[in-house]
Amino acid sequence: MRILVVEDEKKVASFIKKGLEEEGYAVDVANDGAEGLDLALEGVHNLIILDIRLPKMDGLQVLQVLRQERVTTPVLLLTVRATIEDKVLGLDAGADDYLTKPFAFQELVARVRALLRRRIEAEPTVLQVGDLILDPARRTVARGGVKIELTPREFTLLDYFMRNPGRVLTRTMIAERVWDYSFDTSTNVIDVYVNYLRKKIDTDREPKLLHTVRGVGYVLKAD
Repeated sequence: MRILVVEDEKKVASFIKKGLEEEGYAVDVANDGAEGLDLALEGVHNLIILDIRLPKMDGLQVLQVLRQERVTTPVLLLTVRATIEDKVLGLDAGADDYLTKPFAFQELVARVRALLRRRIEAEPTVLQVGDLILDPARRTVARGGVKIELTPREFTLLDYFMRNPGRVLTRTMIAERVWDYSFDTSTNVIDVYVNYLRKKIDTDREPKLLHTVRGVGYVLKAD
């Protein structure tokens, strides 16, 4: 699970990052709203922890843009504000939960777990693009009723594509979501695995589903 922390107080951000990493999460940090929005729009995170008072762009503005762009990633708002009116504003803007500073780290972790659990429970039982079907629970893939055998890495890659149908995914986005490391421009590992996947799901089948967008990345779509 990968979490984005958008917090301008560096000590607080470092505290949250270290604690969540000790809980087994991968954590990215942004120190202002504009940077946080850019990272959040990449769609590689399972949860966003978002402070309201941020430089360049406040947290509520970030949240509103994310929801306008149909980014459904759960958002946990952090703020020193504690009035009912402020909480209503945040929840109405699309937040999934609200935590007031100062807070106990144990409470933060409990809320993170609850939001992630809720997200998993709300996900569809199977993912489908055209006649390609992926079952995350059973870890099976089939196209046109014919089972396709994938390696664990290929399965994770296809799962990411199928959760973002019709969306162009850059090599950097794929590297961060599937390999969990910053993209190294000197390696072609992303292209190699996409080609492995393409051969398995598209060879001798129509229509082709996995397409290259030159100079940008790849997209999975049925039309």
